[in-house]
Amino acid sequence: MKETLTSVSLFSGCGGLDAGLEDAGFRTLFATDSEKTCQITYEHNFPSAKFALARIGELTEAKLKDELGDRAESIDLLAGGPPCPPFSKSRFYRKDMPRALDDPNGLETVEGYLNVLSWLRPRAFILENVKGLSYKVHAEALHTITSRAEALGYNVSQKTLNAADYGVPQMRERFFVVGLLDGEFKFPAPTHDKEGNLGLPKWVTAGHAISDLDTEENADDTGHFAGGKFHHLLAQIPPGENYLHLTKERGHPNPVFKWRSRYWSYLLKLSPEKPSWTIQARRSNNMGPLHWRNRILRIEEVKRLQSFSDDFYLSGTVEQQWRQIGNAVPPRLAAALGQQLVLHLQKKVSKAA
Repeated sequence: MKETLTSVSLFSGCGGLDAGLEDAGFRTLFATDSEKTCQITYEHNFPSAKFALARIGELTEAKLKDELGDRAESIDLLAGGPPCPPFSKSRFYRKDMPRALDDPNGLETVEGYLNVLSWLRPRAFILENVKGLSYKVHAEALHTITSRAEALGYNVSQKTLNAADYGVPQMRERFFVVGLLDGEFKFPAPTHDKEGNLGLPKWVTAGHAISDLDTEENADDTGHFAGGKFHHLLAQIPPGENYLHLTKERGHPNPVFKWRSRYWSYLLKLSPEKPSWTIQARRSNNMGPLHWRNRILRIEEVKRLQSFSDDFYLSGTVEQQWRQIGNAVPPRLAAALGQQLVLHLQKKVSKAA
């Protein structure tokens, strides 16, 4: 049995996926991303991994194998999530922009991932993306991924997972494609349940995750002003609701907005009694989730809601830090997948021995 399972990371970002996989027992040998702020963050948190600052289309087989050396022939896992905008819900509303593999960036990133998969042919792979990749409209892109992987000898499984089902204080659905050269992957069973059924604990709430960070010392932090010209109306919106509370249809005596005239997360407030809604990649003063105390969330709070450790280092401005966290896979969700893979891969090694 190997002492440590090895992985290669693509589209690494700040390292949310890799942080969870390392917690599960993998060690990242090589990572790559095209953003300098991500490189600084990643190298600080994963000092033993080699990092290449480049677009995936610039990565060659020769360069990758040179970086990995003798380990190139025995990689256990390839992990990464090609950037999601071409498959996201927002792209449905942008008729002026191409979707999926019709988007040059979408084609480059998916092809890049599959090229690395063919160069290394690791024992397993994880490809992560937004739930939209599983939609019928993106069937061609998903078929390209699964058919190319199957042609390389992988048994492919796919499933949408909700991070809240694995102890993350956030309702965040992500789509995973997992492949194994030996055997079939069984996705990990949930560890939490919305209502606490089947003997499982209930979903972790935002209040449980971040209430201790809201101290008297930072209560008047004006750097997190929210709502813009509607700041004075935020206090009227109950925790867990959005701008629709201020409509005629909801019985507001002085309606401010028309019914369904804004995106659903406009003036959306967290409820301390529920997990957070999905943390977006863009920090905004009016697009939620906003704090139930009528302000923008702080970076320390966003990290908690994504299940990052408090000491996880982030480089760049507040906006750049937010983008890195918002684009990441929650480490606790990644750890659940990683633990399941470790059990499978180590069992196969043990049997072979």
